[in-house]
Amino acid sequence: MSGPTGWNFDNSFARLPAVLFAPAEPARFRAPRVSILNYRLADELGLSCGDPADAATAAVFAGQVLPAGAEPIAQAYAGHQYGHLTMLGDGRAILLGEQIAPSGKRFDIQLKGAGRTMFSRNGDGLAGLGPMLREYIISEAMHALGIPTTRSLAVVTTGETVYRNTPLTGAVLTRVAASHIRVGTFEYAARRDPEVLRALADHTIARHYPEISADGSERYRRFLVAVIDRQAALIARWQHVGFVHGVMNTDNMAISGETIDYGPCAFMDAYDPATVFSSIDAHGRYAYGNQPAIAQWNLARFAETLLPLLDPDADTAIGLATAALQQFPATFERAWLAGMRAKLGLETEEPGDAELVAALLDWMHAARADWTNTFRDLGAMLDPSNAERAAADRYRQPAFAAWHARWLERLGREGRPLSSAAARMATANPWAIPRNHRMEEALAAATGEASFGLGAAKTDPLAAVHRLLAVLASPFKPDAAAAAYAEPPPPTTSCYRTFCGT
Repeated sequence: MSGPTGWNFDNSFARLPAVLFAPAEPARFRAPRVSILNYRLADELGLSCGDPADAATAAVFAGQVLPAGAEPIAQAYAGHQYGHLTMLGDGRAILLGEQIAPSGKRFDIQLKGAGRTMFSRNGDGLAGLGPMLREYIISEAMHALGIPTTRSLAVVTTGETVYRNTPLTGAVLTRVAASHIRVGTFEYAARRDPEVLRALADHTIARHYPEISADGSERYRRFLVAVIDRQAALIARWQHVGFVHGVMNTDNMAISGETIDYGPCAFMDAYDPATVFSSIDAHGRYAYGNQPAIAQWNLARFAETLLPLLDPDADTAIGLATAALQQFPATFERAWLAGMRAKLGLETEEPGDAELVAALLDWMHAARADWTNTFRDLGAMLDPSNAERAAADRYRQPAFAAWHARWLERLGREGRPLSSAAARMATANPWAIPRNHRMEEALAAATGEASFGLGAAKTDPLAAVHRLLAVLASPFKPDAAAAAYAEPPPPTTSCYRTFCGT
């Protein structure tokens, strides 16, 4: 038994000032077993994982055996959680190191649910199988949708029981990220020695923004602008697919521009900008429609940390930071509107496009139209052979008919065949997303809370998970055999609720 091979570790974060991390040791687990392995991602990382039944493979992904070159640490960070600053850190995650892939790219390899660290406070540092599988599925779905994201390499069960509201099967997720440096990391560093902040900023620029070649204060101003631009583009991508992160605290905003932390997240079914899934977001702070504004708020906290680097004069530094932050709404709007044009098959720009989109969204909200399927239906309606799509009752409403006529007129002004617009829409609008009810079926089967889910077999509790992953791997290529995965949930009076998994 050899376990995964091909490790090529470096530990650049561990060479930063020691206040930014603490040595950590994964907990001892009784009987690790591999639940799922991401062989495609392993190949990208230059790893050969071998047989998932190999005990040595499970031992590595449970942290029982460390890969050569690993220097396990827990990272320190702060975070504005629901608007209130808290000192935090990796309370249940251990960074093994940075894998240098054959492409030359650097990736953090982190074990989530690997036990207590010095930042665990009163927590046990452990994780349950359901939340770890949930992160695996949704992060891989986001990757397939083309949205920057952390990814999941493996989930192993530990042979231990984790106690939350009910006993859970213990599990460890291996998370892969461009890095785990967050806005909260800078909030933590800014409250230490000024040179700690500068060292973190220089490290982050070299790792994620090497194109920034300026020196002095201009270097950090450009860094701030670059982070703002990436976050604006990322949040726009979330909005395009109806993704609700659910816990947009500053410790969950990665400086790399990747989506991080798949706790109480979910995808909208019926369009409603007030959509909230998180069980603890009682006032809708992180609702779907609030995500752009919250991103700007988080970025303001990031800008505050950089003030000492922007200029020695406080007023000048604040002016520079304010000017950069004021660009966020326009930058987001451009990215969002460009994506919405693609979702409607448009290639050119016209002044009335934003209003055209807004009118559609107003109708969708009033009609409780499904976010994902509405855009697929619109594309299908451009083909006369799909007339049955237009026959649905909601598309017979006068308000929709009036909007539809405007949209066709707008398409006509581009002078392209409607088939060209339909083809553009097919590449911009997924047919498959991680529907909440399908997620719950798969996870219930995997964790033993149900005997089986859609596509599962009683002899393989993970069959439904694998089937769902297969569907989500090709979100823009409809599969008639998997049409049930595109169906919204049946009407219900209860609201879908998600939990952070801690």
